[in-house]
Amino acid sequence: MSAHDADGSGRAKASSGASFGVFARKSAAAPAAQQQAMQAESAESWPDDAIEVGAIVDAYGLKGWVKVAAHASVGQGGDALLNAKRWWLLKTQPRGQQQAHERKSAPVGQAKVHGDSVVAQLGGSDGRDAALLLRGYRVYVRRSDFPALAADEYYWVDLLGLDVVNEAGVELGKVADMIDNGAQSVLRIEYPATGKDGKPVIGERLIPFVGVFVKTVDQAAKRIIVDWEADY
Repeated sequence: MSAHDADGSGRAKASSGASFGVFARKSAAAPAAQQQAMQAESAESWPDDAIEVGAIVDAYGLKGWVKVAAHASVGQGGDALLNAKRWWLLKTQPRGQQQAHERKSAPVGQAKVHGDSVVAQLGGSDGRDAALLLRGYRVYVRRSDFPALAADEYYWVDLLGLDVVNEAGVELGKVADMIDNGAQSVLRIEYPATGKDGKPVIGERLIPFVGVFVKTVDQAAKRIIVDWEADY
């Protein structure tokens, strides 16, 4: 199985003997003119299925393209950047004692892989200066815009928060994070425990996301069944 982090996005693939690998409300359709231009957004207009997939780090070339550091590589969830027709952009800046959130969205004219980054031409970014103004914006796409996966693949973001139970029915905790150790994805599971001083603490379990341990991923039931003992 292959997967990636959420926070981004990653994708996990379940298959016997193979590693599990890496890697969100829809509003009414906007008028055609709005669909072609960058526009301001609010917290109310922000999609409730928006998933952060990268950040704009620089301008690319002279014609308004932007360069994005993706949270996942293509083939491991970064495909979402290339698949989405519209990006949602968020930048947080200090304003007095509080933080202000600047929100925009823009149609994607073109997007492609360039080295270890993704470069894209966004509507409303018509020159290098305009592209430079977008540096620091985090990029989100709708979960519904993620590419479809095979039956034995899962995006990391869909695994977070699922209950983990072993085959004997013992609850082992909830998936708090996914880790990529280079060879495979690993479930980081948190559960309530008691420290040596008798006070409550958060315990942690690390279970490789591979077929020998992960037996069933039931997203409808929000549960993962594993072959793993509570005292491992």
